[in-house]
Amino acid sequence: MSHRLQILLDEDEFAEIRAVARRRRLTVSEYVRTVLRDARLSEPGTDAGRKLLVVREASGYAYPTANPDEMEEQIRRGYLDAP
Repeated sequence: MSHRLQILLDEDEFAEIRAVARRRRLTVSEYVRTVLRDARLSEPGTDAGRKLLVVREASGYAYPTANPDEMEEQIRRGYLDAP
């Protein structure tokens, strides 16, 4: 079943959204659905199994590590040496 969602936008905001949708060759409705879908998918999930899978996968890689004090010093030196 589909549901209708009504939102109110001022004219300038709607014009900007319509312009972006046109550039992407989408209707305003499809553009808004796409943006809302992407926003929803980027939200952290609550599925513990998925989180564990990601942690297990990440633990299989070798990441550079160092003493935290050394790392902080290297970061500070990097900021100070930056142009």
